[in-house]
Amino acid sequence: MNKSIFNSTESLKKAFIDRLEKTYLTKLENSSVRERYNVLGILVKEAFALDWMKTNQRIDKTDARQVYYFSMEFLMGRLITNNLMNYGISDIAEQAFTEMGFDINETEDYEPDPGLGNGGLGRLAACYLDSMASLGIPGFGNCIRYRYGLFRQKIKNGYQEERPDNWLADGYVWEIRKEEEAEDIPFFGYVEYQQGMVYHPAEYIRAVPYDVPIVGDGNKVVTHLRLWNAEPSRKYPKNISAFEYEARLQRISGFLYPDDTTEDGKRLRLMQQYFFSSAGVKSVCRKHKEKYGTLINLHEKVVFHINDTHPTLIIPELMRIFLDEEHMEWDEAWKITTHTVAYTNHTILAEALEKWQASIMQPLLPRIYQLIEEINRRFCLELLEKHGYKNIDLINSLSIIHDGMVRMAHLCIVASFSVNGVAKLHTEILKNIEMKDFYALYPDKFRNVTNGITHRRWLIQSNKELTKILNDTIGTSWVHRPEDLSKLLKFSNDSNVQKSIQQMKFEKKKALSERIFKEQGIVLDPNSIFDIQVKRLHEYKRQLLNALHIMYVYHELKTNLEFKKNYAPHSFIFGAKAAGSYYFAKKVIKLINTIAKKVNDDVETNSFLKVIFVENYNVSYAEIIMPACDISEQISTASKEASGTGNMKFMMNGAITLGTEDGANVEIHELVGDDCIFIFGMNASEVTSLMGKKTYRPNDIYLQDPLIHEILDNLVNGFFENEDPNEFKDIFDRLVNEDTYFVLKDFEAYKQAHQAANEAYKNQQEWTRKAIVNIGKSGIFSSDRSIQEYADNIWHIKSIL
Repeated sequence: MNKSIFNSTESLKKAFIDRLEKTYLTKLENSSVRERYNVLGILVKEAFALDWMKTNQRIDKTDARQVYYFSMEFLMGRLITNNLMNYGISDIAEQAFTEMGFDINETEDYEPDPGLGNGGLGRLAACYLDSMASLGIPGFGNCIRYRYGLFRQKIKNGYQEERPDNWLADGYVWEIRKEEEAEDIPFFGYVEYQQGMVYHPAEYIRAVPYDVPIVGDGNKVVTHLRLWNAEPSRKYPKNISAFEYEARLQRISGFLYPDDTTEDGKRLRLMQQYFFSSAGVKSVCRKHKEKYGTLINLHEKVVFHINDTHPTLIIPELMRIFLDEEHMEWDEAWKITTHTVAYTNHTILAEALEKWQASIMQPLLPRIYQLIEEINRRFCLELLEKHGYKNIDLINSLSIIHDGMVRMAHLCIVASFSVNGVAKLHTEILKNIEMKDFYALYPDKFRNVTNGITHRRWLIQSNKELTKILNDTIGTSWVHRPEDLSKLLKFSNDSNVQKSIQQMKFEKKKALSERIFKEQGIVLDPNSIFDIQVKRLHEYKRQLLNALHIMYVYHELKTNLEFKKNYAPHSFIFGAKAAGSYYFAKKVIKLINTIAKKVNDDVETNSFLKVIFVENYNVSYAEIIMPACDISEQISTASKEASGTGNMKFMMNGAITLGTEDGANVEIHELVGDDCIFIFGMNASEVTSLMGKKTYRPNDIYLQDPLIHEILDNLVNGFFENEDPNEFKDIFDRLVNEDTYFVLKDFEAYKQAHQAANEAYKNQQEWTRKAIVNIGKSGIFSSDRSIQEYADNIWHIKSIL
């Protein structure tokens, strides 16, 4: 089977019906949407199978350097639409389905979102794979084949409930099992010296790869994401029962980010990290040696890219292979390792800079821990030679192992040839504050690559109406050169273009409203302002600030006739998942849903104010939400958000950012200017200064500001009927006594920014001009630009095109 069946609707229909009957023993008119989806997926995969093989052959023949991008998560979204579009066969497929009497959208919608990610980290990784394939960069992803992903979110009585996301229940049409390339991964056991260190594992777990194709945009390049599945090894363990061994296997490739509040949970996470890091490294090294007969030149042909600290164990695993299997000397092994590994930092939050207890790592990974100890010993000796014992505090602060904890970010910095931040502000904070001592030690390692998004999914695929407007107005060059979106800027005051943009936005808001009504029974007015905050639920992202402001708006609508008279109707839309063990974040979800019930049921105000918390927010939902947005809420505490990519997706679809000077918001602000964004609150230096002084007293604001006092009191005084007055006492106490992320400090500025945005929306001509400026300036945030910067400045990899 090849692409020829997609040359015409007749050939596709014939092949489709034939495959349907042979696979499912059913006639077309009796087929289910599941059967039609699977058959279409099989035919599409077979269509590009030859190009997939040719891509691998071309990479091998050209001796191209390759990058292996390791990430704990890849938030891929559905692939059926993406693969049809990138391979250039979507029109034929749609027409053929129409002629057969079916809606291809129904078939596409059947595909489950793969449960391989949670938030921005995983979606970024997915965008990067798309850009690598579309630019012809020989790059491949590595991850775990989670059976249940993070979880499927259910909201019950306002609370988040976590349920298994059984996305693999019916198999996954895109994956190919590669049993012949499986690797055995060792755990536990002991190390002894026998003319060199010899590791005796107590058990092995077999890592079996499943390859998922990544189809480049119209260039016949097909790379892959490799997912590792945990299965029984043929080297069966002797020290545990078969039942216990099977249970351990199930857990390793069971859930993304299992609860790590217990020692057992921490051990499981560490096992997951080593499992896929070791499997990926061993596989690449084995293939490299088969081709070149040696690993001495590995760094000339391979880059292992560590996306956040989860795959850090790539580093000691490489050293283990070089020392124990290749019998290299330490200096040679270290030189190759440090010229092979690159690291992207995604956070400055201390809680997210992973540290592992040595007491957990050592028995689980005895040889790996031993190697980390030796890396740390040599690193500390270098520091001692440079600084002497007079600066022992500096050495302790930089050491990889300290106070019984292994600092994974420190290991990454010491062993990588490149360390990059993901936005200009983030990188400057790393260099000058959070990692300034490492920057002083390794100034040439640090660089910036601002994150990006694939415009193919987040504009062309998810917003066909805007795509048509762009093609009709500025031509199609932007499709392959997204920087050409800037051509739209000269039409920012064009009345016809403005009307087209307004109509597009209305249609997208209407589509989102229809889905919300279908799933949640709540009516939204598409003419109201759609104000949207969708992202992982975390305190620093400040969904709580948004919620408190809604309580203020509701109060004003109820008590202030002048406010009500002048207020443009506003629909606040949230989407977020909180980690199952993150108690406070789950309380915030409960608060948002409680606010929503109160304001949505109030007939006096609900024509002016609605609040929605969409259930089980994921990539496919985001494809509907992003184009429908008027105001993009990017309100993290300044200095805490590394970059953000939701801000870019909203911007590209014509939303106006309301946010702090944080992450990539800073760069958006620089691009669009003061009049096309709503900036509020403390900036990063002000936050850092206030945190350093430790003089912030949120209780003073509570006592001195009557408005804030009333809003916070409403959390605990019975304002929410049918709720225990103590339901939100933890939120009240946290705000009044701690307010770690300066919610109360920034509240007044946030309120004023909202007032300005609400007023600005009333002038639709001017608002649409702002939207057009945002679209026109968004091309710089294409992940194609990001990947080209990685390829040119970090990986030093050439396109195979």
